[in-house]
Amino acid sequence: MRFTSEQRLDDGVLEREFTLGEIPGILWTPETASAPAPLILVGHPGGLRKMYPRLAGRARHSVAEGFAAATIELPGGGDRPRSAAAEKARADLHRALTAGEPVNDEIVDRLVLPLVEKAVPEWRAALDALLSLPEIGGPVGYSGGVISIGIRLAVVEPRISAALLFAGSFLPRAMFEEAQQVTIPLQVLLQWDDEGNDRQLALDLFDAFGSKEKTLHANMGGHTGVPHFEGDAGNRFFARHLK
Repeated sequence: MRFTSEQRLDDGVLEREFTLGEIPGILWTPETASAPAPLILVGHPGGLRKMYPRLAGRARHSVAEGFAAATIELPGGGDRPRSAAAEKARADLHRALTAGEPVNDEIVDRLVLPLVEKAVPEWRAALDALLSLPEIGGPVGYSGGVISIGIRLAVVEPRISAALLFAGSFLPRAMFEEAQQVTIPLQVLLQWDDEGNDRQLALDLFDAFGSKEKTLHANMGGHTGVPHFEGDAGNRFFARHLK
C-alpha cells in the first residue's frame, strides 16, 4: 500500500488516497483517536471518482462515530482496464432494459459472477494492508454493494464481523447457496420502488441468509432515495458489533 495524497477535512477526518499495486483506494480515519479504530469497508458498484461524493459522505458519517472507513476501485471501474466480456454483458443488460425486456439469468451471471471472483481477493488484500496500519485495529464490517461481493466476503473472510448490505444490484441465483452460508449479523437495506432491482428476489435473498441475527430495512422510494436516517441506523448496527 502506498499513500499518494492526504488532506484534513473540516470535520476532523483525515482522508488519504492510496494505491495497492494498481488498485486505487481511499482511507478515512479520525484525525485524532485514543485507540486504533474499528474498520468499515465501504462497498460500491464501481467508478470511484463518480461515486466519490456519496462514498465520502457515508465514510465521514462513520468516522464521526469513531470508525475508520476505506474503499477501493472495482475491477473494470474508473480508470482500471476494462474487460471485453464484462463490457459485452453490460451492453446486453442495457439493451434489455431499454427494450423493456426482462434481464435473463445468463446476462446477470456473465456480468456479476466474474466481478465477484476478481473483486473479493482484492478486497481481502486491501484488508491485509489496512489492518497493518497502527491507527486501525479491527474488528471489521462491510457496508454497501455490490451485494454479491458482500455475500462472498461474508462467507470467506473471517475478519468481517458484521455486514450492512444494499439490495439494489442484479443478483445471480447462484448466490442464494452462498447466502445460506452467511452467519454474521446482517442488516439489509432495500428501496421498495428501486427501478433496477427485483424486489421479490431481494426478499427471497433475505430469507435465504443463514444469519441468526438479520434485519431488513425497507423504505419507500427509488434507488437513490435512501433516507438520511439510515446512515444513523447503520452506525448503530456497527456500534453493536464492532465496538
